[in-house]
Amino acid sequence: MKNTCDLHDDFGPQLEIVPFGLRAYGGRTAFFGPVETVKCFEDNSRIRELSQTPGEDRVLVVDAAGSLRHAVMGDMIAGNFAKNGWAGVVIWGAVRDVAELAKLDMGILALGHMMRPSIRRDGGSIGVPIRLGEARVDPGAFLVSDEDGTVIFPPGVAYPTA
Repeated sequence: MKNTCDLHDDFGPQLEIVPFGLRAYGGRTAFFGPVETVKCFEDNSRIRELSQTPGEDRVLVVDAAGSLRHAVMGDMIAGNFAKNGWAGVVIWGAVRDVAELAKLDMGILALGHMMRPSIRRDGGSIGVPIRLGEARVDPGAFLVSDEDGTVIFPPGVAYPTA
């Protein structure tokens, strides 16, 4: 995997740059993969649903509207993602069970953490364009994250495999 600094040097304006402020919670600090998206607000129903599907080294990117009032992922859902082969989860919102998340062999980024759980109302959408701050994230994009930051290759901009 090429690091995000070099990717930015090579692709600059073609990339979406995820704003700084996301904290690393998972056992991996560097991860990458094709993107699946979820848009929700304080309701993790769609996240939970996807956690039970084969990940195939994908990265789930969640626009939870930046809310830190309720965590939309904790150790059980994150454990499902890890068990099912997801490379990582990026949440524009909150997680919980921080000590347990750190034990998982996957990347987990979030704005923060909150012990209060999600409110389940069977809401949210899968596979829709979302935003993480100013960064647009479309289904089918490709995400690369490491200690220096997180970049998104929009659909149509090929991630270099060599």
